[in-house]
Parts: sequence; C-alpha cells; structure tokens
Amino acid sequence: QVQLVESGGGLVQAGDSLRLSCAASGRTFSRLTVGWFRQAPGKEREFVATISAGGAMTYYADSVNGRFTISRDNAKNTVYLQMNSLKPEDTAVYYCAAALVYARTRDDEYDYWGQGTQVTVSS
Repeated sequence: QVQLVESGGGLVQAGDSLRLSCAASGRTFSRLTVGWFRQAPGKEREFVATISAGGAMTYYADSVNGRFTISRDNAKNTVYLQMNSLKPEDTAVYYCAAALVYARTRDDEYDYWGQGTQVTVSS
C-alpha cells in the first residue's frame, strides 16, 4: 500500500507561484513513478506532470510546460510541483498519484491517489 498526502495549495493571484508537495509512505518510494493531475469543476481529470522513479525523466502537459516543474527528493519521500506564472485556468483540485510500473499521462496507469489540494488563481 502507498499513502499520499498533498499540501501547499491555496489562493493566489495570477502571475504568482506555488509549490505543491506530495509526501508518500507505505512502499519503497524510490521505485514509484509519481504524477500530478488536476480537476476543475465540470471538467475531466487531466494530466499535469509526471516524474520517473529515479527522477531522470519528466513529462508535462502542453498547458503547463515551461511554467511548472516536477521534482522529487527520494531521501524525503516527497515529490514537488513548482508552479510559476499561474493563470486563472490553473484553478483546480490537484492530486498526486503513484504508479508501481512506468506511467505517463493516463490516470488509469496510476495505482494510488492522494486526497487533493485546492489551488485557486484569481485575476
């Protein structure tokens, strides 16, 4: 089993930055692929970013590429999502998810999910 806890969400203005954290426990963290997804009201859950177990490979949705950075600190069992130049359309509940095998953009590739953290960007 893997437990994931997100933190760092909040209310910010357009152009501001936030850093989300996803703390993991329950399974060897260094062997997990970890991704971030988000869901806005009335929309499907969508892929944001993912990072491989060792941290060498990352992949981003086109909508956030260049603004968001995913990283991990395996010694702390934590994955981060640094969000810069936030836009109102980034408003959503953000979820982290972990996969036992390699995963990328599809939510059905991930095995464990956190409860989410709200990010609201005002203009």
